[in-house]
Amino acid sequence: MSSNYYCVLLKLCSKARDQTQAKKLHCHIIKALVNPETFLLNNLIITYGKLGNIEYARHVFDEIPRPNLFSWNTVLSAYSKLGHLLEMQEMFDRMPNQDGVSWNSLISGYACYGSLVEAVKVYKQMLKEGLVNLNRITFSTMLILCSNQGCVDLGRQIHGNIMKFGFLSYVFVGSPLVDMYSKMGLVYDAKRVFDEMTERNVVMYNTMITGLLRCGMVEDSRQLFQGMQERDSVSWTTMITGLAQNGLVREAIEMFREMRLQGLDMDQFTFGSVLTACGGLLALEGGKQIHAYIIRTDYKDNIFVSSALVDMYCKCRSIKSAETVFTRMTSKNVVSWTAMLVGYGQNGYSEEAVRIFRDMQRKGIEPDDFTLGSVVSSCANLASLEEGAQFHAHALVSGLISFITVSNALVTLYGKCGSIEDSHRMFNDIKNRDEVSWTALVSAYSQFGDANEMIDLFEMMLAQGLKPDGVTFIGVLSACSRAGLVEKGHHYFESMIKEHGITPLPDHYTCMIDLLSRSGRLDEAKTFINKMPFHPDAIGWATLLSSCRFYGNMEIGKWAAESLLELEPQNPASYILLSSIYAAKREWDNVAQLRRGMRDKGVRKEPGCSWIKYKKKVYIFSADDQSSPFSDQIYSELEKLNCKMRAEGYVPDMSYVLHDVDKSDKIKMLSHHSEKLAIAFGLIFVPTDLPIRMDLVRVEISGDAILYPKIYQLQKTSLFQGERDLEMIREREKGAKRGGSFP
Repeated sequence: MSSNYYCVLLKLCSKARDQTQAKKLHCHIIKALVNPETFLLNNLIITYGKLGNIEYARHVFDEIPRPNLFSWNTVLSAYSKLGHLLEMQEMFDRMPNQDGVSWNSLISGYACYGSLVEAVKVYKQMLKEGLVNLNRITFSTMLILCSNQGCVDLGRQIHGNIMKFGFLSYVFVGSPLVDMYSKMGLVYDAKRVFDEMTERNVVMYNTMITGLLRCGMVEDSRQLFQGMQERDSVSWTTMITGLAQNGLVREAIEMFREMRLQGLDMDQFTFGSVLTACGGLLALEGGKQIHAYIIRTDYKDNIFVSSALVDMYCKCRSIKSAETVFTRMTSKNVVSWTAMLVGYGQNGYSEEAVRIFRDMQRKGIEPDDFTLGSVVSSCANLASLEEGAQFHAHALVSGLISFITVSNALVTLYGKCGSIEDSHRMFNDIKNRDEVSWTALVSAYSQFGDANEMIDLFEMMLAQGLKPDGVTFIGVLSACSRAGLVEKGHHYFESMIKEHGITPLPDHYTCMIDLLSRSGRLDEAKTFINKMPFHPDAIGWATLLSSCRFYGNMEIGKWAAESLLELEPQNPASYILLSSIYAAKREWDNVAQLRRGMRDKGVRKEPGCSWIKYKKKVYIFSADDQSSPFSDQIYSELEKLNCKMRAEGYVPDMSYVLHDVDKSDKIKMLSHHSEKLAIAFGLIFVPTDLPIRMDLVRVEISGDAILYPKIYQLQKTSLFQGERDLEMIREREKGAKRGGSFP
């Protein structure tokens, strides 16, 4: 066989990434050819280099009797591409002669593996050796290095050399120069280089469009795109991606449709970008149509496209469709698993998020910082301290604790689980805190009920020049509300708008309604609502109605109840809370009328429940629950607690019992709601040296479940250090009387 024939076979081995066949072919060459040509051996070096086997590549080189310059450059390039920098430098120094390819391989090796200083050193040495070896690849490599490292000054120096040595007219140099400036945010410098180019190809246009879109200059990019005489698939994909990233998701979808009508080839990046746009717009039907189109292409099993489909369906809240796509994927990577995990978390399926993380670990897929941060956030939503602590340990062992996404999630986890000391300790361990870190701790203290500490933290955050966002202010306003700091809350609400330029969302207005109504300023709360730019949502009206019940304000209570009924006719909160007001005034006829109205309209109140986890098992309780095998012990323990509380002067307030029954029955209703049953269970079985952690799903008042604002009630965690914490239990009882707004 001829050397050319062997070279063709070696290229096939390289293309197929088949090292075994390459070695077999190598053996055949040794047996068949006594003195193989240098040309053939050079190709053998290239093949081993592409297959990552540097030892065999070097062995072949050493066997060449008289290696030519191409031989030296071939093995030098292999060392360069595989990151063997010491051997690369040694080989370069041994070369009898070097040309531009040799120098470029040396620069490229250092540049690709982050050795900026060495790359610049070689470049300067190359200039001293004379201009004969300089070429387009030299400048392109140096510009890419400057771009990746963010070296503006060095990039400008290279730009100067390009102009000095007459290389600016080359498109191969102009494109990375435009890209470098645009990546560094110097879009006008990039545009000037682009305009000065005498020759532009489609690659340069695409590079300039990418730079403009990266800097938010959508109209300029659109004009440049429309002015192109020739567009390829990359041009269209660039525009679709840029429009989606700039929030113009409708335009991105329309451009995809136009691209499809023109019959252009689409790749994984095209599909990934338009699916991201559909997810951002919650355009489920559009996403389904694109999915149907993808099924008819070669990309139906593409891991990148499938992951984008999972993400799109999750964002559109079609979790079953996401599960179907995920299950059918023939191969999955960390991005695929993370997309499904995050989707579960964002759609309220926190338990499923934790489960799929475990599945991912069993499959041998190592999580990245985003995956681990997401599963910790799911544990926070579940108030699952035990599992969250396990993931904290995983973060420490894997080193992912150094990523701020993970650390911030852990601050939130411990805060939501009531372990405020651990939350603060985790915060202190973060070296480079960002706004999210501070917001997580501020929210933790807000939920914990320590308004003074929260305010001190918030003021420290501002003093450090960090900009709070809307989430931060929700925590601040909530804490002010719980602590009764009305004037302080007013001040922060005004500063949020005037000083920080944040437009209040419904949650912010709900916090203000709660701030005023909780402190008894119901008329001010009504005035505030009437001045709002939009009507409160259901949470806002329920918050006002809850306070009207507590303060017995029938007039404003009816107004709030009617508004809530108009907004959500099937929401039982309006009926239950208004019934409470009537019951407090002993207007039983009105209570009965409301109950009939609920029955006639098919409005049902879900039973409230609380749960406690003990020895890896979850025990769930509802009001007056007799289903537990430990019921006798639980009610006996509860009676002991009630006796101790009464002995210390506690008198249950029965005015909120919504039934016209005997006094003893009313006391029983107040004593047997789900939270107390869970607490009693914990006091019996949880060791005395451990805190009891109990999760409240819905607040129960007199045996009735009321769906209260999740901003205050959902996933609250209680800490009781044993039987002696009667004061805390009394505070819980008071919280129930206030409509479940616990401290």
